[in-house]
Amino acid sequence: MLQFAELYDRIDRTTATSGKTAALVWYFERASAADAAWALAFLLGRRPKRLIKAGDLRTAAREAADIPEWLFDECYAQVGDLAETIALLVPTVPSASHPFKSDALGTNAASANDSLAWWIEQQLLPLATLTGHAQRDALRNCWSQLYGTARFLFLKLITGAFRVGISDGLVVRALSHVSGVPSDTLAHRLMGTWDPTSAFFERLLSAETTDTDWSRPFPFFLAHPLPHSVEMLGAVADWHIEWKWDGIRAQIVRRRGRTMIWSRGEELLSGRFPEIDVVAEWLPDGTVLDGEIVAWEEGTPLPFTSLQRRINRKTIGKKLLSEVPCHFVAYDCLEYAANDLRALPITHRRTQLEQIITSLPSGATMSLSPVLAAATWDAAHALRAEAREARAEGLMLKRRSSAYGVGRRGNDWYKWKVTPLTVDAVLIAAQPGHGRRAGLFTDYTFAVWDGDSLVTFAKAYSGLTDAEIRDVDAFVRRNTIEKFGPVRTVTPSLVFELAFEGIQISARHKSGIAVRFPRIARRRTDKVAADADTLDRIRAMLHDTTR
Repeated sequence: MLQFAELYDRIDRTTATSGKTAALVWYFERASAADAAWALAFLLGRRPKRLIKAGDLRTAAREAADIPEWLFDECYAQVGDLAETIALLVPTVPSASHPFKSDALGTNAASANDSLAWWIEQQLLPLATLTGHAQRDALRNCWSQLYGTARFLFLKLITGAFRVGISDGLVVRALSHVSGVPSDTLAHRLMGTWDPTSAFFERLLSAETTDTDWSRPFPFFLAHPLPHSVEMLGAVADWHIEWKWDGIRAQIVRRRGRTMIWSRGEELLSGRFPEIDVVAEWLPDGTVLDGEIVAWEEGTPLPFTSLQRRINRKTIGKKLLSEVPCHFVAYDCLEYAANDLRALPITHRRTQLEQIITSLPSGATMSLSPVLAAATWDAAHALRAEAREARAEGLMLKRRSSAYGVGRRGNDWYKWKVTPLTVDAVLIAAQPGHGRRAGLFTDYTFAVWDGDSLVTFAKAYSGLTDAEIRDVDAFVRRNTIEKFGPVRTVTPSLVFELAFEGIQISARHKSGIAVRFPRIARRRTDKVAADADTLDRIRAMLHDTTR
């Protein structure tokens, strides 16, 4: 546990990639295989789900700190992070029954059981099986043995909120440095489901390159946002142009007569889209396809909000299947006849993909993502302007000679999204943020005019600079009308331009409208509240985007 805490501190102390890599190498060279396996799982975001209800955790912390509820809430409001609040409030009085050692980081732990694996398997995970006083006693026993960073990390794992500022690629690079196994091989071995055990970690770093898990998907190749004008990419003839579909990125793995469907987040989706599972049985054995799961009706994609009704549903009823049919739009073939095709140009992979898809039965819930014709970049601009009408987010630009890589590498794939929709809205409420934004009002609620009244339209949390956040925070404090817990309603006078990707009718929202990915584009200091947009104008915008 001490080593893991020191790793966290070393990563946290630097913003340099080289420094973070060195910290990871330092840890993996020293940690036991069991500890390294758990650390790897946490670093890659495979943290356990919340093990204890937040209310029970707060109660245990208040009792341990011997403070009233109002004081705990005030401390939490200032700190902005539950794990950090508890780590600071609970007294650090060593238990007489546990010997302690301290390192230079100020992190103490029981010397007898300092293994990360022991803390996770013997202390952390069993908390979920306890209730009431037994659970609180177990928590207090753990807190009495952990100090500083180690205690903080233990609490972050309990709440399911552990995060660290490194990418998956950086972790893989460090493991490659330690083991000598190529990064691409390690990335592939880390895909799919695996348990954080010493045996797994030893297999991961083994020089043996044969993968025994037949169900494993390939690491996804990701596109960069287009960083400059499209004309700077060179000749348009060198690029393969497709729609950027708005769905769930997925790989269909057909091996050994079985089908596995994996999301980009490495979640197993098999069984959740039965209409796609049925068609996947027609794929040749030893095939892996990359594509997008979209809600689809009569040859046309439905809005993403329709697909959301299917997401996270492990059991799909007949009614939902009928109302939100789904479809797999395939745009790449990564494996055929058990041969890895990823190193071949996309033009070759596309030819193989076309042969596979055209051999499927008619009416199949799987189709090719069309390659769009554009003789000039001006024609590509025109296609992008039609993206919303095609129910797409924009265009994908893929170099015709490109291999299928790992992660977001190189300059071969770009996403060229549509220009966001925008609305001028009035700030009507705010509440404090979390983490480094604790104590500042950073989470905002916006409204637009419906006749003579302001109606809530959207919430946004990003888009302002630190200086702008401080200005808005000062405004909120000076112009508060009412308080509802952490939320403050304010005098409606500040106007902001909100940007968003999509718009949809919604019975769940007071305005009757839902928007996708709202964020603040800029503050409109040139406008007053009366100049904000109306609900009628937004309804007209909705009509224009769904014609």
